[in-house]
Parts: sequence; C-alpha cells; structure tokens
Amino acid sequence: MSLDDPVLATQTEAAPASAGMSHRFACFVTGTDTEIGKTLTSAALLHALVRTGVRACGMKPVAAGAELRDGVWHNDDADRLGAAGNVGMLASLTTPYLFKEAAAPHIAAALEGRLIESVPILAAYTEIAAACDAVVVEGVGGFRVPLAPGFDTADLARQLDLPVLLVVGLRLGCINQALLTAEAIVARGLVLAGWVANELETPMNFADENIAALLELLPAPLLGRVPRLAQPSAAGAAAHLNFSCLPNWPGHHTQ
Repeated sequence: MSLDDPVLATQTEAAPASAGMSHRFACFVTGTDTEIGKTLTSAALLHALVRTGVRACGMKPVAAGAELRDGVWHNDDADRLGAAGNVGMLASLTTPYLFKEAAAPHIAAALEGRLIESVPILAAYTEIAAACDAVVVEGVGGFRVPLAPGFDTADLARQLDLPVLLVVGLRLGCINQALLTAEAIVARGLVLAGWVANELETPMNFADENIAALLELLPAPLLGRVPRLAQPSAAGAAAHLNFSCLPNWPGHHTQ
C-alpha cells in the first residue's frame, strides 16, 4: 500500500491475527510515550532473534514521518526494523500505513485523506507471520494513541492478541506512566510479558530508585536496562537485554 493508495478494506471485528500461530514467537512492543526507545528495543529484539537462527521480521504497522529517497518513501523507524531482521518483505506489508507528515497518526492520515483501519494491518501481519518464525510488531507512540475514530493502538494490540513488551523511558514521571500503561494492557486481556528500562539523552535523577520501584510494582519481569549509547544500534542495545523469558522464545516451549 503506497502513500497514495486508497484504503481498500473496512473495519471489522475478526478473530485474533495470532490465532493458530502460538508455536511461533511474536510480540507487540509499546512504550510509556513517544521517543522513549521502542524502535531501538524492537531492533535489539530482532537482532537477538536472528542470533538464535530463526527467520525474524519486524513490522511497523503505522508510521508517520517519511522522506523521499531515490523515488521511494522511507521512515527511519521502519527502516531500522527492516535492517535488524533477516527476512525481506514488501514495505507495503511491514508498514501498511506510511504517512508523509511527522504528526499524530490520525492527523497525518487526515492530511492525506486516508483512514487507518485494522483489516489491512491484520492481513499484513498474517502474511508476514506465515513467512517467518518470529515477528516483532512495534506500535506508534504510547499504548493509547488514536488511529481513527473509535480505533487506537490499544485496540490494534488487542486484535493482534500478542504478548506485550513495554519500554519505559527513564525520566521524571515514568513510574506513573508505566503503571497506567500496564493497567491498560491488562485491562484489554493482554499479557504484559516483560519490560525494558531505557536511559534517555537527559540523565534521570534517582534512576536506580525508580527502577527498584518498578521492579516491585510492575507485574512482569525486567528484561534489562539499556544505557545511553554513544552510537545506538540493535547489537549494542541487545547486549544489555535478555529476552529468553518471553513466551515462545526460540528454543523454549513456554506457552
């Protein structure tokens, strides 16, 4: 689906896209806010999956902010996921909704006269999952970002029905943001499978104490703490993370 293609499907309630694929690894990556390390964590997760020897692909269903390069529209986050995986898929599948303007998704979509709907995303996910052993789906912004009237990223996560990985950006207020996000995830019947503490460009006072509080309060294991990296990379972040406790991690039989 190009930036100029019309939407071809309508919003419907369907069976979870992950139905029948429980033996494969898949997860939905969300965060406490925008710009807190979701893409870096997702790329690190893909890097770790590739190292286990499986066919892994990243998916950024909705991306806002694109640049035209050699006649092709690119989004940096989507490109980073593509580089971290080892299965090449059409961009129309890995990012069904790519918008030019770097704005809230529903605003970026409206500027192009388009409507974000779940059916193209679920269909793309199903096709990717059929071709891979592992799929990492990165959300946009936080957990409850509006995509269209009556449809937000929490609804998308629920329809995909995947275990959720929460990225917590370490800054003032992160405890409240993390706990509210965790409550929203659980309220939708989803599994909060783990969380990552990510250090942002501005150092946080009492970061250790905040992490200690989250260890007690979040109902999921800490997968690691990513420090500020001089040159952020999937491999560099993966060196600080352990994803092996996630459901259906390659080589494990956790359900």
